[in-house]
Amino acid sequence: MARLIISKPISGGIFLTYKCTSECRHCMYACSPKWRSDWINLRDAEIVLRVLSAAFKRRYPKGFSRVGVNLELHFTGGEPFLNFNLLLELVKLASKYEIPSIFIETNCFWCVNDRITEEKFIKLREAGLNGVLISANPFVIENIPFERIERAVNISRRIFQENTIVYQEPFYAQMKAIGLKGTLPFEDYLRIMRERDPTGLHLGLSYPSMLLMGRIPYRVGYLYKKYPAREFFNESCLGELTRDWHIHVDNYCNYIPGYCAGISLGDARDLESLCREGINLNDHPVIEKLVSPKGIGKLFEYAFREYGYRERKEGYISKCHLCLDIRRHIIEQNEELKELKPKDFYKYLD
Repeated sequence: MARLIISKPISGGIFLTYKCTSECRHCMYACSPKWRSDWINLRDAEIVLRVLSAAFKRRYPKGFSRVGVNLELHFTGGEPFLNFNLLLELVKLASKYEIPSIFIETNCFWCVNDRITEEKFIKLREAGLNGVLISANPFVIENIPFERIERAVNISRRIFQENTIVYQEPFYAQMKAIGLKGTLPFEDYLRIMRERDPTGLHLGLSYPSMLLMGRIPYRVGYLYKKYPAREFFNESCLGELTRDWHIHVDNYCNYIPGYCAGISLGDARDLESLCREGINLNDHPVIEKLVSPKGIGKLFEYAFREYGYRERKEGYISKCHLCLDIRRHIIEQNEELKELKPKDFYKYLD
């Protein structure tokens, strides 16, 4: 029986929900106001935090508190501040299980004034939070006034000091440089940046936050060079699907490898057995194809043969784009595959 061995994670994030105040064009997880208000259950979250704590302790010393994008534990979504009471309880639970380096991600929609922003950050710090990651990019500011992002950065730096992450700093600097007030449509951002630098060298869309997956291929794929499917046929996804850093557990307890949204390796509450026994590849045909040599090519052949998938004439901007497009086609015809979860992720891509 072919099995895929899963390493114990050393860092990752927990989704409170996929629901968000915005529907950002770059979102890897297709978060949106359209999602159901499904929140992670506290009992389930405690089980997940307990098993993650045991796994993380292999890597970090007790009391470790420095935060980083790929360090320890973050709470995310969706927008976690849509349910502040739940977020507060989760931070307390993580602290109870002595998980170091806890931070949260936010788009700052809630930072409407200094008092509210400071009060919530202080409550979270007192509950055990170590830091904050603040989203700052040309897609977030389509819906979130820049003043709220700037307020969050300033107050977080006062409360959490160096444990404030602005993701990404280059975008934040661009917004300050143009004296941005309020929101800004993405097309206007492109125009302003091109006027400032006609060469386009500093446009910024190649920064690490712009990973060519999720909504990007469907919402702003026109900005990127496209390739025929065969360009990616020799690539395997074994590394992405088995890596031990920056994994995610969503509010349905799906164990999501890395940034591979829409793929579940199993139930995160059973992480110990998942890592000990691995997963039966005979029961997971999509994963079985992807982890093999020439995995993307094998997935394409499988989808073509079993589900009638046809190559996009306009091409693909990355192997992740091709993989995702194939999976989206498959789930439209077969919602029963264990590894394609949650199904609504594929519904809200575009």
